[in-house]
Amino acid sequence: MNGDFSHRRSARGSAAEGLDIWRRETFVLPRPRARERAREFLQRFPREAYQSEVESWRELDNGDIEFTMRRLPTAD
Repeated sequence: MNGDFSHRRSARGSAAEGLDIWRRETFVLPRPRARERAREFLQRFPREAYQSEVESWRELDNGDIEFTMRRLPTAD
């Protein structure tokens, strides 16, 4: 996989919070690949249907970007 590292994280609300309906995926990728991956995510899960967005991002010491994308589970 080109040496890229990414992982998925399932969002589950804590018992104190109640329900968290958002689905989240967190990625750690070099900047150009991070941009590409975010675009792919938003094309696959359009904002209009899934309320998709970049929830958070940061640049790591090595220059990679760690970012979390969130979306609603379905468009229904």
